[in-house]
Amino acid sequence: MQKMYDSVKRFLVQVTEMGLLLIALAVVAGVIVGPGNVPFVGEVVSNLTALIKSLGDSGIVGLIAVGIIIWLLSKR
Repeated sequence: MQKMYDSVKRFLVQVTEMGLLLIALAVVAGVIVGPGNVPFVGEVVSNLTALIKSLGDSGIVGLIAVGIIIWLLSKR
């Protein structure tokens, strides 16, 4: 059972890392080329901007949410 748990955990970590790399690539491509000119980028830059704005408008709750997100992403 532990081997299966470790395999699933390792797979999910790899999928998460791949997703973060794709988001970073989409942001860079969106900034360089423009958000409407790259087919797979979509609205990544505008979605991130909206997320940051909504967290900023939330005050201390947004700050706590950002802290939790950073903790989750940095914990390996």
